[in-house]
Amino acid sequence: MIYVLLTGGAGFIGSSLAEKLLEHPDIFLVIADNLTTGSIQKVPQHPRCVFKKIDVNNFEEIASLFYYYPFEYVFHYAATVGVQRTLQNPIKVLNDLHGIENILRISRCARVKRIFFSSSSEVYGEPVEFPQNEETTPLNSRLPYAIVKNASEAFLKAYYKEYGLRYTIFRFFNTYGPKQSTDFVISRFINLALKNEPLTIHGDGSQTRTFCYIDDNVDATYNVFLSVLKNPNTDNHIINIGNDSEISILDLAKLIIRLTNSASSLKFLPPLPEGDMTRRLPDITKMKEFLQRPLISLEQGINYILENPIFILNM
Repeated sequence: MIYVLLTGGAGFIGSSLAEKLLEHPDIFLVIADNLTTGSIQKVPQHPRCVFKKIDVNNFEEIASLFYYYPFEYVFHYAATVGVQRTLQNPIKVLNDLHGIENILRISRCARVKRIFFSSSSEVYGEPVEFPQNEETTPLNSRLPYAIVKNASEAFLKAYYKEYGLRYTIFRFFNTYGPKQSTDFVISRFINLALKNEPLTIHGDGSQTRTFCYIDDNVDATYNVFLSVLKNPNTDNHIINIGNDSEISILDLAKLIIRLTNSASSLKFLPPLPEGDMTRRLPDITKMKEFLQRPLISLEQGINYILENPIFILNM
């Protein structure tokens, strides 16, 4: 049996990854989450899955798990998420540095083979080149959330250099899907459109994003994990996880209105004072090598959400 720890496993991406990991017959999965933003409803019910309500930022709580389970791999996905939430709670965001340090300290002593870390496109800040490449694009972190992700990446690299603890860093770009909360743009727009309420846009809507459907995110990261199982000594990786098809927020709103047959109007608000970057476009060459299938288009993904009854959990 392969023992795997997944922190933040009651969140949108974490719980989706949990379902995929449990497809592997030899994995015993322990999910740790403090349920601040996650939901117990999203945690898979499975005989090889255990859920523990634990705050990874608390050393004693997270250390207790390592006494009971011989973890070989750790997916550290626990984090304070959501642009507005992170801007309004900067101290809480900075406390997440305790989480990565706790995970690394304990994993080193427990001889964990590799840490898989959920970083973010936010580490690129307001980018200076496109597409944003893992190796060549400078990191321009400014916001507390981005700074924490950048510092966490530095922790991982330092622990490898000092102690040989291997890592894989996933830099997640916008990801969406049926179980996502309405704190994020696609799920928020869909909810408003289904109620025929105005879709609110900050600024003129010309800012662009790329949107990765959850299955693409999970399948790619799971395949990375499988490659590590085959060769535990594989090199450390930093991998952008996203989609490379850009769309403006204005066009996104119009698309959702069309796909939902909504009577919603558009309501324009003043630009956000910070945190709303003008453009995002990842280089996903590495991701495509692991995904090994075509990406799901934005229109396909939105239709999958509309067809999925799980979506009503977030309304």
